[in-house]
Amino acid sequence: MNSTSTRPAHLEVADIRADVLRLAALATEAIPRGTDVLLTMDLELAQRLIEDDDIADALTIRIEERCDHFLAREQPVAGDLREIVTALRLATDIERSIDLMVNVAKATRRLYGVDLPPLVRGLIERMSEEAARLFRLAVDAYAEGNAALAAALDDMDDRLDELCSDFVHAVFQAHDDGNGLPLPACVQLALIGRYYERIGDHAVTVADSVQYLVTGWRPEQNGAARRIARDTRVHETERLDAEQSRADS
Repeated sequence: MNSTSTRPAHLEVADIRADVLRLAALATEAIPRGTDVLLTMDLELAQRLIEDDDIADALTIRIEERCDHFLAREQPVAGDLREIVTALRLATDIERSIDLMVNVAKATRRLYGVDLPPLVRGLIERMSEEAARLFRLAVDAYAEGNAALAAALDDMDDRLDELCSDFVHAVFQAHDDGNGLPLPACVQLALIGRYYERIGDHAVTVADSVQYLVTGWRPEQNGAARRIARDTRVHETERLDAEQSRADS
């Protein structure tokens, strides 16, 4: 970092943003990779995905260190401060999403040799596609500074939640119907469904951070502000009503 200490602040911010996008690319690649591992039960691919997590971890640490140095050196305000805060938040959510696909690879080891019913396989593919779509859209919103797209992610996530619910039901139905899914395998598959669902949650959190980056407000802050304004209006109305009642008496 010493070699970059004299660089203009905007170039440092641009480099940090580029690193965040590189980390996001690893996440968008990990989702279909982990799904392929699960559906093929390829233990070599599983091991490769697990080992590649070290690359993501190293990049995450690099982002955090660059942000820490930038905050200490530049003491940024306004836009630059939001950029750095957002980069730190996004790095955490993206890295955790990659960890979730590593968990899928590890679960595949425990499921090795289990024959997945067609409905279960189909739902895995659909969950994977939806999780990847949500994550790509969240990253696109960040790359483009698109607050409207970011705001839409929360509603889009409902579809993935529904698929995950259908998946868990299908898994245990396959066990109950005697289609060859032992209970331990059902538990592992239910956890895998939760991993995909959590990736969708992280995509929404990324989108929330993008809204903060673009507007200076997080969605929950907007809600809190609306509540305060609403309470203020109610109190003002009550005060005026009380004054009118005193005047009438």
